[in-house]
Amino acid sequence: MSQDKDRTTILRILDEQTQAWNRGDLENFMKGYWKNDSLCFIGKSGVTYGWNNTLDNYKRGYPDTAAMGKLHFDILSVKRLSPEYYHVIGKWYLQRSAGDLSGHYTLVFRKIKEEWVIISDHSS
Repeated sequence: MSQDKDRTTILRILDEQTQAWNRGDLENFMKGYWKNDSLCFIGKSGVTYGWNNTLDNYKRGYPDTAAMGKLHFDILSVKRLSPEYYHVIGKWYLQRSAGDLSGHYTLVFRKIKEEWVIISDHSS
């Protein structure tokens, strides 16, 4: 039963991130991530460590709602690795007037202080 609850919580976090992104609210989008210097984000520019650095990269890459567009996730896999870790694979889509973008992502969620957070994000 706990596994179902954890999966539901993780899917809710991803949904809340989507809603925040679509409002143009990067700070609330980032609430899904571990607010720590050890957060790891891997994107087209390479590896970024840290919550603040990741937020800064998002702000540079998506300076306004037109650049952000509308986000949609397709969740391909949510797999429990242990009581403390989940692995998520999905596809992201951005619908924008400047041209649509899409790619895949791999997320590692960890339960820290009873909260599920993304500790690693590899998006391409």
